Amino acid sequence: MLFEEMTTFEVHKKINERSVAILPIGALEEHGPHLPLATDNIQPEYVAHNVAELTGAYVLPIIKYGVCSSTKNFPGTITLRFDTLRMLIEDILNELARTGFKNVVVLSGHAGRVHMTALKLAGQAALEANPGLKLMILSDYDIAYTMDEIEIPVNDGHAGMIETSRILAIRPGLVKGTAEPSYPNFPEYRVLRNPEKYFPSGVMGEPLLATKEFGENANQVIVERLVELIEKMVDE
Repeated sequence: MLFEEMTTFEVHKKINERSVAILPIGALEEHGPHLPLATDNIQPEYVAHNVAELTGAYVLPIIKYGVCSSTKNFPGTITLRFDTLRMLIEDILNELARTGFKNVVVLSGHAGRVHMTALKLAGQAALEANPGLKLMILSDYDIAYTMDEIEIPVNDGHAGMIETSRILAIRPGLVKGTAEPSYPNFPEYRVLRNPEKYFPSGVMGEPLLATKEFGENANQVIVERLVELIEKMVDE
């Protein structure tokens, strides 16, 4: 159910204490030579829509920009400042609470640490301002990397096997070949002006191992697990 296609009358009539809002968030950033800039947008939007079909949740318009640290200097990456994202998400969460939502899921397709920290700080502020709000903030990869049903190679990540597989399953026409394996070694504890120096291909993992079948399985597991988490939150 697309929230933006409802009328204000429908919102007033239908939103109640058990209603769930899903806010998908992505990023516009490089994903190697073979995946589109929108990779982190395609995945959470797909998951959100499939979860909504199973739960009756309302899907908000996706935010297609995030905070990109290790990819910030690559051509095509458009990154937000930390405080820009934090304040944007805090405002949206407060407005969802004002609208009547008691259950909100912020689902990010981009799992960068700085990005996720901005989302979680926004969530903490929204919870303080809206004591009745129940809030979940996660990346779909928080689920993927902890599920026994999905066997992900060690150190596979950005534009690697699992991400390539998932895009092959969702939007195969956007996958332009593959890429050589790459396992960047960033200097420990360093804050870098030029992270691409240690990450020249923009790939973490082994895209050559990607398959559509693996992507379909991963997407299904993520959707099913998120449905369980949402149902638990609503019933709490």
